[in-house]
Formats: sequence, structure tokens, C-alpha cells
Amino acid sequence: MNKRKEIKVNDRGCSQDNTFARRCRTIGLAALFAASLSACGGGGGGGSSPTPPTPPPPTLPPSSTLAKQCAPTNALAAAADRIGSLDTEKRWARSYVDEAYLWYGEVPTVDPALSAYSNTADVYASLNSYFNALRTSALTPSGKRKDEFSFIYPTAEWDALTQGGVVAGYGIEWYLGSATPPRDLRIAYVDPGTPAANAALTRGLRVLSINGVDINTNTQAGIDTINRGAFSPQSGQSYTFVFQTLTGATQTATLTAGSVTKVPVQNVKTIMTSSGAKVGYLTFTDFITPSEGQLVTAFTQLQTAGVSDLVLDLRYNGGGYLYISSQLGYMIAGSARTSGKVFERLQFNDKRTADNNNPNNTYPFFNLTSGFSGSGTSANQSLPSLNLSRVFVLTSSASCSASEAVINALEGVDVQVIRIGRTTCGKPYGFTQKDNCGISYFPIEFKGVNQKGFGDYADGFTPRCVAADDFSKPLGDPTEGMLATALAFRQTGACPAADDSQRQKLADQAQGRIVRHPVRESMYR
Repeated sequence: MNKRKEIKVNDRGCSQDNTFARRCRTIGLAALFAASLSACGGGGGGGSSPTPPTPPPPTLPPSSTLAKQCAPTNALAAAADRIGSLDTEKRWARSYVDEAYLWYGEVPTVDPALSAYSNTADVYASLNSYFNALRTSALTPSGKRKDEFSFIYPTAEWDALTQGGVVAGYGIEWYLGSATPPRDLRIAYVDPGTPAANAALTRGLRVLSINGVDINTNTQAGIDTINRGAFSPQSGQSYTFVFQTLTGATQTATLTAGSVTKVPVQNVKTIMTSSGAKVGYLTFTDFITPSEGQLVTAFTQLQTAGVSDLVLDLRYNGGGYLYISSQLGYMIAGSARTSGKVFERLQFNDKRTADNNNPNNTYPFFNLTSGFSGSGTSANQSLPSLNLSRVFVLTSSASCSASEAVINALEGVDVQVIRIGRTTCGKPYGFTQKDNCGISYFPIEFKGVNQKGFGDYADGFTPRCVAADDFSKPLGDPTEGMLATALAFRQTGACPAADDSQRQKLADQAQGRIVRHPVRESMYR
């Protein structure tokens, strides 16, 4: 299997009395090509029977007594804190899981002394394996693993993305349709101002080769080259890609990897229908700090245009800050429908009475800007709103966490949410980042429920109309498959019949996925 591909999350800098306290959620590791020529990822569910719940050992000390006692070989830790051992870091992790984990009573019995968890030459890998072994193996009603989401990540990298939208790469969002030959790796979208955008790369281009290695290589060395070039490029290094265009031609681009900034709000536009109605549209990919100001600008534009409906494209949005999710809900529904209503109430394990009773863990629909550094806003300014009684939302299995929270919260205040596309990921859970020894830990800590007390969507929200992702058209093109389906339903009140092409696309995409970091499949507070 290729080296780990993960990312991290952070809630530091937010005090309990901050009305915009940040909450975290995540879904798992990115899918990569494995040496066996199959996909590998983190946190995937299986059909195995859950292990019986095992009560935690009675001798666990408080995690606070074990904090900052780091292994001497843990390069992620501050030098001054490298006074402990890997064993102490594992004991801290086990104690913290017992304190914070929503399903602490379902933690399996795990021997921390096993070799898989004890490699002092790679402290991070040892802790990652140990932490994953502590997750409950219980299954949802559909048979997927209940906890696909808990994870750890190096703190510094997590902060870079969540606070500033900075990631390593080229500015490409990858779609992996098949990890086995014939492999299907293509561009889902490109962020503006990035190396990929500057090279004129566009949505729908399929990878044929990377650094001269054919995408369908069957050698370990070739697979390593493909994985490294697409998913783990080294900053400052150049990689040559050959793509196949929609017309079957080839397009070559040499890209230099580096730190790129996500642009979470794109393609804001007003679509004029044949009846003269104005329908707003925007693509929204990440609930990260810079998205707040971008959303304010987008909704101000749509409000000024006088749109009477909105198509909110969340097909690639894995989540992010809950306060921004709440702001988005307000900007859609307006004050009359949301005033005094619950956006999301957090429910913790039965040990955490203070958290369950803390009013700060009940989120309203925020109607003001945060003014946080990097948000592009000043504090306490009124948000624009469209005052809509319904909204069309484009979804896929990559729509997760904070995206699902918007859907659930709006339905909780009786806004009609018409879902178009595919079933969402199913993550009504979240967590608060906890840092120790340069590593951030994210065990699932809470479940979120809406104004009506509903939060049971661990198997995802199903669409009203099923529609495939149409890589042959730009996002925001009214003829693109998902958007066209939404516009057709708006016009007729019925889902358009799928033709042979649409059915084939749906079949082809049944096992496909967006390849991205866990931090971007999260809800964080």
C-alpha cells in the first residue's frame, strides 16, 4: 500500500464563550492505488460482525496526567516535550479515548505492546495504527462501519488547511473512478490561480500517464510513481502528466507541486429559465475559514440579482466549520424561518454531563459575520439572505458532515430541501481537536441533531432525483447532468427519465470517489 495520505484539523484558539466555537468532523483517508492494484483507504467498513463491547480498563489515569510526555524520536513534538516515551503517548491516547469517545463502551480490547503499535522509529505510524484499532467495529443498519471517521493527523499541517485553505499539490481535485485496470483517474475540478489552472487543465481530463508511467501499470515501482505524482507530490518537484481530453486527444502538462490555496466558493451565477425566473447557482467545496467571506460575497450577489430559487452544489463538499454551516443555513432561509431555532444540538457520551448541558453546544442559525482572521469579514456584520422556503442541493457520496448538517438543519425548520444526485456520506457525528505531542486526535465525540431532534442519518441522505456527475460539462453549466436534473425538476416537479447514457454513467460511478484529505471531510467546532 502506498504511504499514508492524510490531513488534519484544528479547533485551537476558540474559547468556550466564543459563539462561533468550532466543531470537527471527518470521514476517512483518501483512496489510493495499492500494490495489489486495488484501492486502499482508511476507515472503510466491512461485513464482519462487531466485537462485543468491552468496558475500558479500570486503571486508566486521566489523560491530563500523561500529556506532553512525548517519545524522544517523535519529531512532530516540541523538543522540550520529548521527555517521555511512545508507551506514554499510547497511554495518553487510550485515556483520552475513554474520556471523549462517543462510543467509549465499544472500544475493543487492544494490546498496546504489539509490534504494529511499537515502532519507535516511526512514532506517528505506530500511534495511527493503535488509535485506529481502538475504534468501535459496530455496523450501521446498512452494514457499513459506524465509525469510519475518527483519525489523527500532524497538528501543523492540519492548521495550515483549516485556517488558511492551504494544501500541498497542484490545485486539482481528483476523481478516482477505478483503482484497478482499466484505471479511471480524472480531474473533477481545478482551483483558480493554481499551477493546474495556469496549465489550462480543466474538469474531465483523464490521466494517461505520470512521469512516463502508464496509468495501468502493473508494477510496484510504477504504482508508486502514480501514487506519488497524483496524491503525494513533493513540494518543489515537477511531474509530467499526459491527459486524454473529452475529444480523445492528448494534452501534456508539467506541474510543479507546492502549497496551493483552496477557493471554496466558485461559479456563482444567475441562470435565467425559459419562464423568465432567476435561479441562483454556486459551487461550494469546503467549509474552511476563507469560505465565510466568499459566501457573503456570493449571497450578496444573488440577493442583488433577485433570484427566486437556489441550486447549492455540495457534490464535492466534505465539511468543515460548523459555524459557517450555520451561517449558510441562515443565508438560504433568512430570519423569519430561523429566528430562535436550533441549527444543531450536540449530544456527547453519558460521562460528559457538563457538555450535554452546556448551552454553547446548541448552535443557532448565526446571522452575523465572525470577523475571524482569514475569513474575509469584519465581526458582527449582518449576513445577506435569500429568504427561501426551498433549496435544491446537489449531492454525492463526497457530500459529508457539515454539508449534511445544512440539509438536516434546514429540514428541521421546514425548509424544503430537494436533493439531486447521489446519497450523501452519512456522518451526523463530530469531534473537537485534541493535540498531544504534535499530533491532533479526532475520536468521534458527539452526534448532531436538528430543531426536531433528528440526527439519524448514518447511512446518508438519499436523493429525490438520482443523477450522475457529468464530467463532460463544466460545473455550473445548465446542461451539466446534476444541474440540468435540478432545473428540470424545478420546471416540472418530476425527475427526468434517465436515458442509456445517464444509466451508464450512474453504473460507472457506483464505486468512484473523490480523493481528498480527511480534514476536508470533516465538521469541526
